[in-house]
Amino acid sequence: MIELTDEIREALSKALSDRAPVVVSYVDAGGQPHLSFRGTAQVLNKEQLAIWVRNPEGGIVGAVAHNPRIALLYRNAETRLSWQFLGRGAIVDDPTVRATVYDHSPEVERNQDPERKGKALVIDVDQVIQRGQVVMRR
Repeated sequence: MIELTDEIREALSKALSDRAPVVVSYVDAGGQPHLSFRGTAQVLNKEQLAIWVRNPEGGIVGAVAHNPRIALLYRNAETRLSWQFLGRGAIVDDPTVRATVYDHSPEVERNQDPERKGKALVIDVDQVIQRGQVVMRR
């Protein structure tokens, strides 16, 4: 069962200010894997993560349409916390979800997209791994 904890919620909400942005991995339509740092990764609810993708034409938007598999890695060396999140991502256009993801992103990230042209990427978490062990599974 997936039940993202308050500890995970708090760590992700402070990831950018703690200088520990989340690394996201996805695979494009040609099968090429990509890694990128994301400062907006956040817990959306007990089973989902979300990211505000500032560039609606960016690679991750098209990639999840072809292959929804996505992985996120959080590591904070100072607090010694780390998690891997494995799941399936999708762009969600629902105005309420978009507003929630944008509004819960760090101010510095929101300032990069004041017109809210970005997209809300929602990830259904299938597994959470901590210290090499699966600690949650759908």
